[in-house]
Amino acid sequence: MRSKKQRKDHEMIFGALIVQNSDGKSVPGRSVSIQLYSSTKVDPSTGKGKLSEKVKLKQGKSITDKISGIKTTSYRFRVAVEPDFGLPGAFIVKNQHKHEFYLQSLVLQVQDDTLIHFECNSWIYPSQLTQVARVFFSNNCYLPNETPNGLLELRKEELLSLRGDGTGQIEEWDRIYDYGKYDDLGDPARGPQYVRPVLGGSDVYPYPRRAKTNHKQSNNGSKSLEKTNQKGVFDIEITVPPDERFSPEKLSELTKNCIQAALHFVVSQGKSDFRDFKDTRPFHSFIEMYGLFRRYKSHEVDEWAIKKLRTLVPDELFKKIKSAIKEYTVRFPLPQIIRGDEFAWKEDEEFARQMLAGTNATVIQCLQKFPPESSKGVVSSIKLSRIQHNLGGLTLQEAMNQWRIFILDHHDYLMPFLERVSQHGICAYASRTLLFLKDDGTLKPLAIELCFPHSSSGSEREIQRVFYPKAEESEAAMWHLAKAHVAVNDSGYHLLINHWLKTHAVVEPFIVATRRQLSRMHPVHRLLEPHFKDTMHINALYRKVVMNAGGILEKTLFTGEVSMEISSALYKHWRFDEQSLPADLVKRGMAFYNPEHPAGVQLVIEDYPYGADGLEIWVAIKKWVADFCSHFYHDDESLKSDNEIQEWWSEIRNIGHGDKSTETWWFSMTTLSELIEALTTLIWLSSGFHASVNFGHYGYTGYPPNRATKCRRFIPHEGTREFGDFLEDPDRYFLGMLPNRFDVTLHMALAEVVSRHASDEVYLGQQQSPDYWMDDEWIQHRFRRFIKELTEVEKRIRERNADLRLSNRWGPAKISYTLLYPDVSNSASGRSLSGRGIPNSISI
Repeated sequence: MRSKKQRKDHEMIFGALIVQNSDGKSVPGRSVSIQLYSSTKVDPSTGKGKLSEKVKLKQGKSITDKISGIKTTSYRFRVAVEPDFGLPGAFIVKNQHKHEFYLQSLVLQVQDDTLIHFECNSWIYPSQLTQVARVFFSNNCYLPNETPNGLLELRKEELLSLRGDGTGQIEEWDRIYDYGKYDDLGDPARGPQYVRPVLGGSDVYPYPRRAKTNHKQSNNGSKSLEKTNQKGVFDIEITVPPDERFSPEKLSELTKNCIQAALHFVVSQGKSDFRDFKDTRPFHSFIEMYGLFRRYKSHEVDEWAIKKLRTLVPDELFKKIKSAIKEYTVRFPLPQIIRGDEFAWKEDEEFARQMLAGTNATVIQCLQKFPPESSKGVVSSIKLSRIQHNLGGLTLQEAMNQWRIFILDHHDYLMPFLERVSQHGICAYASRTLLFLKDDGTLKPLAIELCFPHSSSGSEREIQRVFYPKAEESEAAMWHLAKAHVAVNDSGYHLLINHWLKTHAVVEPFIVATRRQLSRMHPVHRLLEPHFKDTMHINALYRKVVMNAGGILEKTLFTGEVSMEISSALYKHWRFDEQSLPADLVKRGMAFYNPEHPAGVQLVIEDYPYGADGLEIWVAIKKWVADFCSHFYHDDESLKSDNEIQEWWSEIRNIGHGDKSTETWWFSMTTLSELIEALTTLIWLSSGFHASVNFGHYGYTGYPPNRATKCRRFIPHEGTREFGDFLEDPDRYFLGMLPNRFDVTLHMALAEVVSRHASDEVYLGQQQSPDYWMDDEWIQHRFRRFIKELTEVEKRIRERNADLRLSNRWGPAKISYTLLYPDVSNSASGRSLSGRGIPNSISI
């Protein structure tokens, strides 16, 4: 240490470092040391920036949040540096404490009062485990060829360390990013019924790559991975790289949400069938089903419920339950679909409205050909004579010319799987639903066709049943059953394709490539960072608990064990260039190109809430991305010469989405306009699109009669005993067709968890550290303009929702469309099931 006299010839840099900790672990102090790297002064012996002296943290000032129990500690320190040290551009932290801790941020103040910010948000593990100190770069951004000399080697070294060498076991403290196939879904150790094909790396089962994990290969020769320590349905313990893990606050809250959902599930099962813990009885009346939402006092949670909970959650989580049980409600919350009107979901208008403004409003398309025809040439049996009278006085051709005939098509992709699905007691069809756009802007269902493969081996023929809306009691009830089967198809597509495949799965390779190829100093990395928050962690949880063999999805969804195979089959048709909202709307015939509109397209149905709100969000994102990119790239040549961005895009195409690497639709990434389009699409998928298909989940599917996930009966044929049962009590037959109590309540529990907004959620137009997420004044100014634009979008959405002429905004169920309401002010009230607010990322 230098004497005080010697220090007079040095400059002082002051620092404030903030950490979080939880689970009763002690907060680190002197066991943590900090050193600063100069961004301009190079140490000739290392080729890196000159290092400051090492400073150990002293006693910090701690504050504990009363609700979450998270302790936040602020440490202040000062570092003496030589006068020519220059500005710090990075720092290293070494943890000699026995526990990991969560490093939130660091702020440095240099002599001229300049503030240098470091947004960290990462777990720091003990150095005895990692064997290396952690490096963090400041919030200043540089293209590779503009990197300050003192940071050049650090930049290269950091990227190399993140890629690893592709060998060895990845431990929980390793910051290594690599790619893996979906070989972690099966569980052959539990028996042959749990073997699942490997997805990715083949023509038969193409799939996006996931982040590589530390699972070991099964010793039975299966290509699926063996998992051990099965700890229950609601086990949320998982290992991902430290920078991808939930914050202590998020982890604590998710734990509580899972306890709450597990408690709702257990209480709804009751004491019956305790040994098997599976109530397979149907609901016999709507009053009985409505009982799932009636509240009663928590002291009525008896010991039997606690014992059942023990089978659902891991040991560590169970320890917290008995002491905290009185904090929870024991009945499911009332879903939005039945808050305003208990039976509005039965109306044809509401059934059709949800295709435009529900939780899966991204599938409906304009009909191009009548009658519809399958990809194998099988023609639909829907008769023109049966729908002509419902076209408002128009001929079918006139209606089609005016873009007023629409179809919800769940036919071609399901047909090859239906026979396998039906082997497990599931009664599923492939469906087509035709609709007519009325003069008031609402949709009227015209016909539903339900198809099943012909039993003849190798036959391309289909068994087709067509249903039409009728006023007569028995035919109206049959039409109601047909609508239920359509809803089941749509629920499957929603969960497997729109929610899982098109957001969670396809975005993960972009995250891995960004970590491996773009330095944190790269502006594109900084732009994308908020939109990757928690995605890798939640994806790993989904694979472990939801998407895996025997997991929640296979238990509750009609597609069962072939679910992920279906998503692989549809990935064959996935194109990144068609994931932009304008391109998707045009492809589905829901919009046409019009350069006079801000997004370059005009909606066919003006009152299409998903399309109208989504296009405004899209335009705001694209303006922000265009300004951001143009600030760093002055022309196309500067993009072409950026080696990091070129390697990033190449790795996404050739490895992350390697099964589609030969497709000709990939951007060449040689023009700034291509970069802007790609980044806008990626941000849209991670924010707006994901919000639209996720946060209305419980609001619409929390009441199973509205959107069931499987059917246990086909529609009866006249003259059969089943038809007699149906005529005797249509409502009872309908409820008996729905999933049993176990499947219903398990799916409700999952929907409740994934539909909740976390209290630490960061919404579109926000940053995790809003005051200094990037040390660039122009960028901060432009980001404030982005916030202002989103606030204006919110205002216009409120106005549209208040416009009584726009019937699709509310419908018979009186649910206003808020799934694409940005909620920049964060009034979504944290854990609420509000169905509003667009998080930056796929964080749940």
